[in-house]
Amino acid sequence: MNHFETRLKASDNTYKELFRRYQYNPILTAKDWPYPVNSVLNPAATIFNGKVLLLARVEDRRGFSHLTKAVSDDGISNWVIDRTPTLAPDPDHPEEAWGIEDPRITYIDELGKYAITYTAYSESGAVVSMALTEDFENFERIGPIMPPEDKDATIFPYKFDDRWLLIHRPIERGANIWISASNNLKYWGDHKILINSRGGSWWDGTKVGICAQPLETSEGWLLLYHGVRNTASGATYRLGLALLDLKNPLKVLRRSDEWIFGPREEYEKQGDVQDVVFPCGWILDKATGKIRMYYGAADTCIALAAASLDELLEYILNCPEPENP
Repeated sequence: MNHFETRLKASDNTYKELFRRYQYNPILTAKDWPYPVNSVLNPAATIFNGKVLLLARVEDRRGFSHLTKAVSDDGISNWVIDRTPTLAPDPDHPEEAWGIEDPRITYIDELGKYAITYTAYSESGAVVSMALTEDFENFERIGPIMPPEDKDATIFPYKFDDRWLLIHRPIERGANIWISASNNLKYWGDHKILINSRGGSWWDGTKVGICAQPLETSEGWLLLYHGVRNTASGATYRLGLALLDLKNPLKVLRRSDEWIFGPREEYEKQGDVQDVVFPCGWILDKATGKIRMYYGAADTCIALAAASLDELLEYILNCPEPENP
């Protein structure tokens, strides 16, 4: 085997950071919440009415989660947080009996609505559920769209060949990222593996899952995904990139062979779950080409890191074409 040469080598023989952490991280903690909570984490992110909107997973001391909205003019400070849960488990939906968590947000122009995919938990396991909203105050629940057990889902913003496409991760041996199609957002089929966990010593060898919503670029759909490696000290969650064909997202053009972001700071390494960085949303400023990634750190708080879209594309375009899904 040839010696691996990183594509992230810095001039001082360290690694170049594609995503640069905000110096005053974390940006949101349980202490910022207007009601008692155990932890805040894994926020979806979008622009709504010209402001940054995060839909954060909030966990109580039972261990059950709900979703709460936080809004900021600059996406960094002065967050206005709903004083009660924005989207809470619904008693009429038994699949949500143990909570709802890890949302992703995609604006669907054809519908004039935001689609929120999230994980619903109950004694039957984890399922992917979806809700639609125009204002983040009133929600139309579509309900479960995948059978248990399944999670880590996000939808593309428009149709391909008159079908919606959903990325998700069945909880199975190997734990691969799949892609499925639907004509109506409720019933999904034509399931295919999109990105596999690589096994062995790979940083994403145990399981993989989508992080933020797909980002449309001139070179293709940019994906941010998490990979997990189990070690003697436990599991470590790190991040990688993939690039899908713009017109046919079922085709993977590139995939990073090394991780690009992982737990390093104390707030990422120490918390309810150690050694976890877990983004569920990112936002692109098209005027500046700057991407802001909002992520859960150690399943305890919310942090921010920023990157240049040009740098991300330069990196992923120099990564190898995948040999298999």
